[in-house]
Amino acid sequence: MNDISYNNWQLLSDSTIEASVGNFIKIERQRQNKTQTEVAKAADMSRSTLSLLERGEKVHLSTLIRVLRVLGKLQVLSGFEIKESISPLALAKQAKASKQRIRKKGNNTEHEKTDW
Repeated sequence: MNDISYNNWQLLSDSTIEASVGNFIKIERQRQNKTQTEVAKAADMSRSTLSLLERGEKVHLSTLIRVLRVLGKLQVLSGFEIKESISPLALAKQAKASKQRIRKKGNNTEHEKTDW
C-alpha cells in the first residue's frame, strides 16, 4: 500500500492504518486513470469526501464501500467473510451417522408367482 510493506497490522496505529487504506484508494484510482471528481460522482459523494478518504481522514464505512465498488475492488473485503468450519469430532460423528447399515424389516418369504 505504501512504500513500506506492513506484515503485522497489529503493530500499527489506527491513524497509520487509515492512511494506508487512503493511500490504497488513491493509488488504485490513479492506476485506473480516474479523477477524484469522476470517482466521487460515480460513488454519489462529494469530491472533498473522497479527498478525506484518500488522506486517511475519518469517513463512514459506507463511503469506503461505495468507493471500492466504483473502483471494482470490493474483493479486498473478503477478509471479513465468515467461513463455517466443522470440528474434527463433529465431522467424525457425521461420518458415523451416514455409514449405518440399511436393514430390511421383517423376513419376507413370499415370492412372486411365476409361470415357470
